[in-house]
Amino acid sequence: MRGRGRGAVSCGGRRGNVTVIEGIPRRQPVREPAARTYARSLPVVPVRARGLTIEGADGRRYLDCLSGAGTLPLGHNHPVVLEAVRKVLDSGAPLHVLGVATPVEDAFVAELVRTLPPGLARHARVEFCGPAARDAVDAALRLVRAASGRPGILAFTGAHHGAAADPVGSASGAGTLRLPYPQDYRCPFGIGGPQGAELAARWAESLLDDPLSGLPRPAGMIVEAVQGEGGVLPAPDAWLRRMRRITAERSLPLIADEIHTGVGRTGAFWAVQHSGVTPDVMVLSDAIGGSLPLSAIVYRDDLATARPGDRAPGPRGNQLAMAAGAATLSYVRENRLPERAADLGTRMLSRLRALADAFPCVGEVRGRGLMIGVELVREEGAGAGASGGAVVSGGGVTSEDAALAFGGGVASADAALVPCGGVVPGDAALAPGSGPVPRPAAPELAAAVQRECLRRGLIVGLGGRHASVVRLLPPLTITDEQATAVLDRLADAVQAAALRTPSEEAP
Repeated sequence: MRGRGRGAVSCGGRRGNVTVIEGIPRRQPVREPAARTYARSLPVVPVRARGLTIEGADGRRYLDCLSGAGTLPLGHNHPVVLEAVRKVLDSGAPLHVLGVATPVEDAFVAELVRTLPPGLARHARVEFCGPAARDAVDAALRLVRAASGRPGILAFTGAHHGAAADPVGSASGAGTLRLPYPQDYRCPFGIGGPQGAELAARWAESLLDDPLSGLPRPAGMIVEAVQGEGGVLPAPDAWLRRMRRITAERSLPLIADEIHTGVGRTGAFWAVQHSGVTPDVMVLSDAIGGSLPLSAIVYRDDLATARPGDRAPGPRGNQLAMAAGAATLSYVRENRLPERAADLGTRMLSRLRALADAFPCVGEVRGRGLMIGVELVREEGAGAGASGGAVVSGGGVTSEDAALAFGGGVASADAALVPCGGVVPGDAALAPGSGPVPRPAAPELAAAVQRECLRRGLIVGLGGRHASVVRLLPPLTITDEQATAVLDRLADAVQAAALRTPSEEAP
């Protein structure tokens, strides 16, 4: 059609079309809620996209390392996803059904079960929920609460299940207790490493076993193997195995939240597979829809308590999302993309270590697979460790036999974590404050880095306790050359933001 340029969309003539697009950023603040965080921090009006690349209405191209907050494991408009969607559209099949079995749903469930940890796959039931991640979290909590007859839930600090203000309390309200989540740089016990993880595990055991702890017996525990919104915090594998043992010994269902980590993101198809843990329930969303809204829970069949007439709330029969999801799951599995994510993620983390060494404003680099976080801190004050340098963690323990061992002891997958009441190597007392001393978070600097990235054609997200963590979530299909371009632009952005004075910063 004459008069239609590359940046045009079908809404009138070219001049009118450009005028409509240019007005979008002005209309959004008036028409939409103030909580539009992505639109405010990333003022891009995308008109087309493919793979890692987005083209804006202004004709600029961007490398998208936000990937819809992880909903695009194959990137934008991957051919296998488009083909699956077109096939459903061309077939004349219904696009939405409410809990009715269809060939599209059956194919999705079969592919999903094929990817699950074997111990869960053998006894799995799949329940589709409303389209949002929060719907799946609510469904998982309702399930374990109904199975136990108890309201209480154990969760962890920093968790953001379903991206809500009080995500784990929504299904029936009260009864959520937050436990400390192990991390190195901002360890709640001021120790970090294996010792901090040991104390976090002991805290959980003490609360559950102490008859005077004041904690009623809970219905279950929900945990992320890598906290996403919490700041890209990989849980140590041995600590996660310890949580599995703690819950199993007390007959408490373990819910694994795989909303951000699933479908190969962390270097395994599901993040719990790094530690060999088989949960009782898995919460799935985002990536399982292959870029379209879809959420579900998978659970052990002996937890089923539903009776005829019970209904899960919300629309849950999106056939296009199921077709796109089945195609995505199959493509990720057949092309071994989790292994690719593990390899490339290791190399990207290694490159980012140089960034941490070069800039004191980088407090910690951490991640697992293609789920990477760079925490920005203020440069004044104490250093981040004994040497004053940055702390770099690559996702927890690498040796199962030595996992969470210290003081000469060993903690295997089945053994208890080593007690820490005595001394640690070097006869240093295991006292609070003996670990890394983190510098204050720098959310303003992180926002400046995000803006500098955008100026260089790179889209990144922010997260963490203080919104001071720059998050990289590239599609699993990213090439080595694209990864190099991403890291180059990020390094330039960090340097520019670190050198820019507050008065030079744009509002």
